[in-house]
Amino acid sequence: MNTLDVLIGDSPVFDGLAPAYLELVAGCARTTGFEAGEYLFREGDRADTFYLVRHGRVGIETMVAGRGALTVETVDAGGVVGWSWLFRPFRWHFDARAVDPVRAIAFDGACLRGKCEADHELGYELMRRFAAALVSRLQSTRLRLLDVYGRSAA
Repeated sequence: MNTLDVLIGDSPVFDGLAPAYLELVAGCARTTGFEAGEYLFREGDRADTFYLVRHGRVGIETMVAGRGALTVETVDAGGVVGWSWLFRPFRWHFDARAVDPVRAIAFDGACLRGKCEADHELGYELMRRFAAALVSRLQSTRLRLLDVYGRSAA
């Protein structure tokens, strides 16, 4: 049986993180699961957790006027869901829903922010890693929304 720090270290976002930091991060983590269709979080709710998807897929959704829920990205195993825990006011900007049954590692955002405040090098490492993924997610969302609104204008 793998420990949380080993499972976390196997993910792309934490790949190469120093073992001591993996242990610190794992101290803020627990395993969890969601059934297909179940929400991990809803837009506007307090953002206090993020998830490393181990199995299954999670749809990142937003409401589009006149169209309903739009999936802007699907996160597969190895991906991270949820960035709003990093930034005030700590509120979700999207919904996240399990597409399939999901097994994940849930991270306590307040716990991690505290560890990052205590160790700025850890904070820098996490911010650097998460920022790269966040930029990718924003670009994906932008392209998907341009596609949706471009079609409605035609």
